[in-house]
Amino acid sequence: MVTLDPITTTFFRLSLAAVLMTPFLVVRRRLPNHRKLRSPRLFFQLLAAGLLLSGNYGLYIFGLERTGPEASQVMIQIAPMLLLLAGVFVFKESFSSAQWFGFFAFASGLALFFSHHLGDIFIDLNDYGVGLLMVSLAAVCWAGYAIMQKILLQEFTSQETTVAIYWLGTLLFLPFCDFSTLGQLTGTQWALLAFCGLNTIIAYGCFAEALVHIEASRVSATIAVTPLLTVGIVQFIPMAGVTVEPLGVVSVLGALLVVTGSITTAVARKPH
Repeated sequence: MVTLDPITTTFFRLSLAAVLMTPFLVVRRRLPNHRKLRSPRLFFQLLAAGLLLSGNYGLYIFGLERTGPEASQVMIQIAPMLLLLAGVFVFKESFSSAQWFGFFAFASGLALFFSHHLGDIFIDLNDYGVGLLMVSLAAVCWAGYAIMQKILLQEFTSQETTVAIYWLGTLLFLPFCDFSTLGQLTGTQWALLAFCGLNTIIAYGCFAEALVHIEASRVSATIAVTPLLTVGIVQFIPMAGVTVEPLGVVSVLGALLVVTGSITTAVARKPH
């Protein structure tokens, strides 16, 4: 079956989101204020946010290509945990002992889930290990993007920042795209590509809006359930071309600890 390469897929995700969102904001007169963009500080902050999110998209899909949905979704949970730590060290949010307990539970769960793959990273770095490292770097990029997004929301609305970031990512990936196989895609593949674009608008729009209303360290609570959903779907609904992780008791315990630790850290009561 003909497929799109990761770069072209990512381009379509960002460009479709940008093309669909821009007319909506034009009608509502909510495009980014061009006068603010004359400020070098704001311009470079917005540029940094766009580059970081683009790096997250690109690295994640390359890592996914080398690993699988379950491994990628568990590893990417590093991202919200880094955002939680940023809440403490960047935004000076307080952290309780229960939240630190959740953080160490998360770290232990991550080690347990990937215990049978540690040699792929630290001893004999193979393609799977490279994939895990790429997803880890994608998580770092996402956390950096989230921090910049939180800072930008002091000057821009969530819609202004997201549409600008989508266009930046579109322009960044365009020179590296390969459109030669587009004519050979099936209707199902086109539908999945369209879903990816719509998902980008909904997911990151909601995320940016959430940062407006609550602390950065609280945004991660619902994101933490994603790996359990992914593991459940992949394990119980076989799909052609999708790698299924061999899950033993240790890996299942690790996945549960990752989710429990993430949620505990995000929602535990803060000290007064």
